[in-house]
Amino acid sequence: MSKRPEKVAEAIQKIVSELILRGLKDPRIGFVTITGVKMTDDLSIAKIFYSVVGNDIEKKDSHAGLKSAAGFIRKEVGAQLKLRHVPEIHFKFDDSLERANNIERLLRQIQEEAHDTVDS
Repeated sequence: MSKRPEKVAEAIQKIVSELILRGLKDPRIGFVTITGVKMTDDLSIAKIFYSVVGNDIEKKDSHAGLKSAAGFIRKEVGAQLKLRHVPEIHFKFDDSLERANNIERLLRQIQEEAHDTVDS
C-alpha cells in the first residue's frame, strides 16, 4: 500500500492550516482548526476536516467562508506541492471534539449523580 496519499494529506493539512492562519481574509472564517485531511488513493480529492470554536451561526459562516476559499486554497496547494493534478478540495465539519466534550459532560453528570446518591 502506498504512503503517498498520507504524505500528500499531511502536506495539505500544513498548507491549509498556514493559509487559514495567515492568508485568508474572509471575515466569515472564525477560529478554525484543521483536524485532518483524507486523500483518495488516486489523489483526486482531498477531504479537509475542520473544527470551529463558536456557536452554530459562526460554524455555518466559517463553512461558507472555507467553501468560498476552496478555489484559492486549491491553487495554493498546487503551487506549493507542484502536483501534476491538484486535488479537489472538500471541507467537512469534524464534530469529534464536540462529541468527546458531550460524552465527558455526561460521564461527569453520571458521576455526580452517583456521588449524590451515595451521600443521601
